[in-house]
Amino acid sequence: MAEQFDMTLVPRHPTLANYIELFHIMPFHLLIWNSLKISAISTLGQLLTCSMAAFIFAVVRFPGRNVLFALLLLTLMVPAQITAIPQFIIFKFLGLYGTQAPLYVPSFLGGAFGTFLMRQYFQTIPLELAEAARMDGASLSRIFFTIYLPLAKPALAAFAIIAFMFSWNDLFTALIYLPSDVEKTTLTVGLALFQTQYSGHWTLMMAASVISVAPIVIAFFLAQKHFISGMAMTGMK
Repeated sequence: MAEQFDMTLVPRHPTLANYIELFHIMPFHLLIWNSLKISAISTLGQLLTCSMAAFIFAVVRFPGRNVLFALLLLTLMVPAQITAIPQFIIFKFLGLYGTQAPLYVPSFLGGAFGTFLMRQYFQTIPLELAEAARMDGASLSRIFFTIYLPLAKPALAAFAIIAFMFSWNDLFTALIYLPSDVEKTTLTVGLALFQTQYSGHWTLMMAASVISVAPIVIAFFLAQKHFISGMAMTGMK
């Protein structure tokens, strides 16, 4: 315990005792599982809906397309705190308060940032591919799933990391709908509760912080090649 105040970069007596004690103090295994489950579902919802919307804006020609896309981008200027109250009223009316659904259901309604990111990448794909497929009788859904999605793996990987990180670190929404139910709430809320109770135990707090950051770091290293190329390619056109 005293080594936490030593001026050394590498501890003289490395130990995993702090990590073991964490799981005795609070059910971190449940918190980690809840965060992983919610973040995974939320990421899948974002990837599906945003890529579909981006495909429509990038490939399909229809009146008012640019105006609608500009209005969609304007929603990025609306703070989440403004929409929190009406969203809470809707989920309360549907009887979903106190459940994990409000944390991932909105992800299946799309998002401006993900749509913009995927649209920019889709525009780098030659439009002639879609036109040739249409001439061969392929539907828009088939063109999307068989041509555009396989070609957009770098952008999908980049957006998946961003969406996963955003959902994983989301404390605001979890505090609204799952404020104190440790068995249902996320790791970020658990860390906030843990910090209020063990604010002076720096070794335990640092161990809890490592557990919180580790999945994001692992996800980035697993997909860093696609992430970097996807972020680079989205700004080429």
